[in-house]
Amino acid sequence: MHSQKDHIQAKKGRTASLVIAGAMLIWLGMQWAAVQLDISSRYMLLLDLAVMAAMVWSLIVTFQIWRARRDADKG
Repeated sequence: MHSQKDHIQAKKGRTASLVIAGAMLIWLGMQWAAVQLDISSRYMLLLDLAVMAAMVWSLIVTFQIWRARRDADKG
């Protein structure tokens, strides 16, 4: 049972890390593409907000993982 919880936490951690890396790569790529393609600043603001939402989601998931591990160590 304990190894199943570890597996679930590891999967959550991998998902959060992929979201962080993917969001940053998309953000960096679009910053470059915006200059090359003359994309409107309104669309870039929308992209910035989407990346911030991905980062907040990743922070929440990471906090959940931390709390679950902390609680598992206590009991």
